[in-house]
Amino acid sequence: MKRGILLTIALFAVFGLSGCSYNDLTAKQQGVKGKWANVESAMQRRADLIPNLVKAAQMSAIQEQEVFGQIADARSRLLNATQAAPQGADGDKTPEQKQAVIEANNSFGGTIGRLLSLQENYPVLRSNEAFMNVQNELSGTENRINVARLDYNDGVTGYNTARNSFPAVLTAGLLGFKEEPFFKADDSAKQ
Repeated sequence: MKRGILLTIALFAVFGLSGCSYNDLTAKQQGVKGKWANVESAMQRRADLIPNLVKAAQMSAIQEQEVFGQIADARSRLLNATQAAPQGADGDKTPEQKQAVIEANNSFGGTIGRLLSLQENYPVLRSNEAFMNVQNELSGTENRINVARLDYNDGVTGYNTARNSFPAVLTAGLLGFKEEPFFKADDSAKQ
């Protein structure tokens, strides 16, 4: 009889802790999803600004087809990664898909730097008001992306910490809560 009561109490405790862990993980996961959406929104704004910057450079008779081609390719890769159909069970991007977006974003950021460095070779760009206006908008957008990335990484830290803590790690393993990727700088930015 005592054994049955102890077993019942133990099972109740395990299910109670699992329920709390599930609710906590779900809340943190939803926070990460919202923060990821903010990152994607800011990256989309930047991707939308780049054609305007290229057009302004071309209007100044700048003929750097190699740079323009690299920008178009990197923008296309970023848009393909961000607009890929979500493959997660809950209709959201998987951690692997998020990692692909992060890598495409890092590549795109490098090509933008090449476009902006054109004004060193072509001083006429500095006097092109349209180019300078779009460049200023792009600078503000880069700041928004950075803030969104920091906010996302804070959310991922909280989620991954909760996910890997006991007893949530048991619940996470059983119910398929995957670890989320951090938004990291690419290797060229670290140098």
